[in-house]
Amino acid sequence: QVRLVESGGGLVQAGGSLRLSCAASGSIFRINAEGWYRQAPGKQRELVAGFTTGGATNYADSVKGRFTISRDNAKKAVYLLMNSLKPEDTAVYYCNALVSEAGLSFRSYWGQGTQVTVSS
Repeated sequence: QVRLVESGGGLVQAGGSLRLSCAASGSIFRINAEGWYRQAPGKQRELVAGFTTGGATNYADSVKGRFTISRDNAKKAVYLLMNSLKPEDTAVYYCNALVSEAGLSFRSYWGQGTQVTVSS
């Protein structure tokens, strides 16, 4: 069974930094299009940063220049470095990826989420 597990969330003051990690485990044949999403109370889940299936990166306008997504294919991990954090970045952050198990078609998987709270 494929699992995505996030870590690295926490409480930080405005202007600070956090690094989120997402590790994939299970019978993974291929993993692609990893991304980070967030959901603040009362708001819809939104894409923060992600890799396209072609390997390019894209970012929400609100985080461009502050957040950086990266991945380690050997470790089946994806990271989100968040700098210059603002109170409006407060949300639960979720990892998502397209995963193919044993050569089967790709399916979308979500992690359980990690809370990021930025105090002013």
